[in-house]
Amino acid sequence: MNKIIYNFLLILVVSLITALIRFLPFILFPEGKEPPKIITYLSNVLPCAVMGMLVIYCLKNVSLVTFPFALPELISIFLVVILYIYKRNTLLSILSGTICYMIIVQVFL
Repeated sequence: MNKIIYNFLLILVVSLITALIRFLPFILFPEGKEPPKIITYLSNVLPCAVMGMLVIYCLKNVSLVTFPFALPELISIFLVVILYIYKRNTLLSILSGTICYMIIVQVFL
């Protein structure tokens, strides 16, 4: 098969699947219809669970007994928590913590 045709078909299939995934919730749960209780429950619980898993995943290889003794991570986490409590802006706090961590790691270590 010609490489151009293959790439075109690949992009077409990926685009169709992406569109289907994006439109499927609106098809299954139209505006006037009440979603099932399990969907409502999961929509309330999953964001916090995913954030918790991401925090654990990001900190899984941090060592408290070797230099720099997890100081960049602890400082960045502290900044994220303080900014979130002060501003209640998730994007601002996560972005600031990431920038803080990168500056500490790239400049000071």
